[in-house]
Amino acid sequence: MKGLQGCLRKNVPLSNYTSWGIGGAAQYLYEPSDSDDLIRFIRQLPAEEPLLFLGLGSNTLIRDGGITGTVVITQGALCKLDILEPTLIRAEVGVASPAFARFSARKNLSGAEFLAGIPGTIGGALVMNAGCDGSETWEIVKAVEIINRQGEKRVRYPNDYQIAYRNVTIFPNEFYLAAHFQLKPGSKEESLEKIRALLAYRSATQPTNEPSCGSVFLNPRGDSAARLIENCGLKGLKLGGAQVSTKHANFIVNQGHATAADIEALIKKISDIVFKTHHIQLTREVHIIGNSAM
Repeated sequence: MKGLQGCLRKNVPLSNYTSWGIGGAAQYLYEPSDSDDLIRFIRQLPAEEPLLFLGLGSNTLIRDGGITGTVVITQGALCKLDILEPTLIRAEVGVASPAFARFSARKNLSGAEFLAGIPGTIGGALVMNAGCDGSETWEIVKAVEIINRQGEKRVRYPNDYQIAYRNVTIFPNEFYLAAHFQLKPGSKEESLEKIRALLAYRSATQPTNEPSCGSVFLNPRGDSAARLIENCGLKGLKLGGAQVSTKHANFIVNQGHATAADIEALIKKISDIVFKTHHIQLTREVHIIGNSAM
């Protein structure tokens, strides 16, 4: 490939790129220098090559057999923040959601404080319509910049997508590059205090100091996945190196030696027990991708 400034490597373990600290190897892994470099890379990538974007690796379980094709790492690369208009901010997909929340607050803009409670990147927040504290990502999105498999850029708008609770339709072979967020005038002090309170609550109620992916299951309508799991007596349940958090039942933590297979098996066991006990089928929030180990 010609004219690239990023780093392309082969057979790279993805455990260093996921919040669980596990995952098999990427057949190829590319860390672009910036969005222009990424575009050059994609334009030279064979059309049949499978392509996956990965941010902070939260909300994702990568199986032990790894990923066939190429994984693009957005964290540390696609991380520009720009003010387009007084209340309109452009954020690239590799920006950490909490960093975006703090940046907006310091610019005396409100509406993005909830993103401080989401342990991922802007790209991940767009993909899953991440939410916290009663707010959701796409409520403040005015437009998104995407790139297709041919390396062509275009702009899309919220009405181009079907947006629901923790779910957004995905156009085949399109990837988010950046989003434009419409915020409101606010107070830096009030927004930063709201962020501090949100993070304090999260720290008090979630295992933020242990490797996890965030919430494992979606909340059923009118109920809480954590309540259902705890009601089944599953807090602290272990399988291999994976454990249902003793602090929050909708979190699974890696005790230091878990495999992806351990976690996937524990997810299934939780789901089966909740269904047997409550006749409610939990839906996974975490995305499980990749190949099983041979």
